[in-house]
Amino acid sequence: LLEPVNTMPQLQKKLPRSVRGLTMVELLIGLAVGLFIVAASASLLTGNLRENRSLVIESRLMQDLRTAADMVTRDLRRAGYWGAANAGVRGDSASAVPANPYVEMATTGGTPADTVSFRFSRDAIENNSVDSNELFGYRLRNGAIELQLGVGNWQALTDATLLTITEFSVTPVVEEISLQNFCSTACAAGSATCPPRQQVRSLALVISGRALGDARLTRSVRSQVRLRNDSIVGACAA
Repeated sequence: LLEPVNTMPQLQKKLPRSVRGLTMVELLIGLAVGLFIVAASASLLTGNLRENRSLVIESRLMQDLRTAADMVTRDLRRAGYWGAANAGVRGDSASAVPANPYVEMATTGGTPADTVSFRFSRDAIENNSVDSNELFGYRLRNGAIELQLGVGNWQALTDATLLTITEFSVTPVVEEISLQNFCSTACAAGSATCPPRQQVRSLALVISGRALGDARLTRSVRSQVRLRNDSIVGACAA
């Protein structure tokens, strides 16, 4: 009987390694290296996507805060605007000078305040009276800044579904300039009303917010608002 002859060892010796294939150990090592490269690439991609998302959220947050600050600054700068301001200047024949009906500006909610109300004229022809559509204000309510347009009409200025306003503060700053040089008579010692003084008024505005998409992301914007209607207090000695 003929005995079977095992010729596989001889064939493996004759064939090149590339033709013979990989051993189990080499295959496992290759798979491990491939999985490591895939995991590293996935981690890098995830990090880049997370960073890109944070940048988008931060940009949106800063844009919303700056837009709100610009609108508040623009309106506050107009507080007290009077279409007939020339009527408030004493002339040679004037016996009485009417007061500016739009001069009132009030802040509430502490110092710094989180609510400010003001008036300015919107009349094409000045009627020297404050109409219902000439009442304005801003306030912080339930994490959003609200804008007042007329009596009792409050509308949201910021979107509470995108960001939460954590601070809205308005701090009045008043600088007085003495007008003693315009008086012909010296003031009495200790007088509280003499000399007349020009009040240069401004408001320090701070708005801070937190993004709802990333609670760790908070930003603040600051603005200094110079009111255009300076007021005169006091008078020269008689």
